[in-house]
Amino acid sequence: MTMSLSHGGRTIFTAEAPSQNLWVATADGLYLLARSAPDASWVVARRLFEGRHVSAIDLEGRIIVIGMHNGGIAVSEDSGETWEFRNRGLTVQNIYAVRLCRRDGRLFLYAGTEPVHLFVSEDLGRSWRELTTLRQAPSAPEWRFPAPPNLAHVKFITFDPKDSKIVYVCIEQGGLLRSFDGGETWEDLTGRGFNDDCHRLVIRPSDPNQMFIPTGFGFYRSSDGGRTWVDISERIHGIGYPDLLVYHPNDDRLMFLAGAANIPPVWAQSGAALPRIARSRDGGETWEFVGRGLPEPLKPNFEAMSLEAWGTGAALYLGNTDGEIYMSEDEGETWVKIADGLPPISKGGHYLLLRYGLRGLFEYDAYLRPSAA
Repeated sequence: MTMSLSHGGRTIFTAEAPSQNLWVATADGLYLLARSAPDASWVVARRLFEGRHVSAIDLEGRIIVIGMHNGGIAVSEDSGETWEFRNRGLTVQNIYAVRLCRRDGRLFLYAGTEPVHLFVSEDLGRSWRELTTLRQAPSAPEWRFPAPPNLAHVKFITFDPKDSKIVYVCIEQGGLLRSFDGGETWEDLTGRGFNDDCHRLVIRPSDPNQMFIPTGFGFYRSSDGGRTWVDISERIHGIGYPDLLVYHPNDDRLMFLAGAANIPPVWAQSGAALPRIARSRDGGETWEFVGRGLPEPLKPNFEAMSLEAWGTGAALYLGNTDGEIYMSEDEGETWVKIADGLPPISKGGHYLLLRYGLRGLFEYDAYLRPSAA
């Protein structure tokens, strides 16, 4: 079995047995970690796309899709043995988010970019079509990212667990949009009681009315399918920048949230993100901090989290801006480091903030500038 770890791609997996292959998105290429057995050590088996910042991964069966900053989309249909760039019609190639979904017996591929554009492919990336009505949302004139180059981006794409025609897109910074027809038309949910710096949306499959949004300025919950929202940030006191959120696919009352102590400009000044991990066993009503085995204090930020469940077991994976990966097989209680020495696992230029302070923002802006579109 195979799974992946990336900031802007798929985060929840189910399998018949623990995966022995883990694709990892880094700021300098795509890595494949492998192990010979569930209790064996992980080793780097392959490194691909050196020099490119891989931002997002999704996979299904033998199909693997990656999105890259300034590189567009690459697809493998043979479990990563061979790859092909598939960018025809992709007029913006600074990719932040990718997702696959099956609908009416067909496989659809979505890609979100900076600046904000949303594309869909019905032939696994061989051709792309922009879903232009997204950019006509009422909140669109206000979409703006505070750091250079001050362009908002599609940070996360997800689907209703009961109906994949219902698509949700998180804009950073801008808000949340919902489509009931696969992305042809959109409902703007911005301004309904949550902060518009939307990081991702998680919907509990057992009750799709239960939704959660971690944002740059708080953690929010809806119990009515997104019509109204309540700020529940006080339940995770100590995580001031909630970002990563997953649930256990066999029991979605079990949830995990990871985030830094404060917003990224504070990391730049202090050189430390001080991330923490919180766990809920009751569907988000109450939370407790976990993380025995992680360094304290932890300076790099966790920028990718995935959960894989099989039978009665499950494993959580966390990747950080220092290129380290940690794993927990006891519901987040204890953690072990399974890899280090990788390039940064990072959303955009977050790793440069921690490395160079505020100067890192301008270095990343210069890196992205060649593909501004």
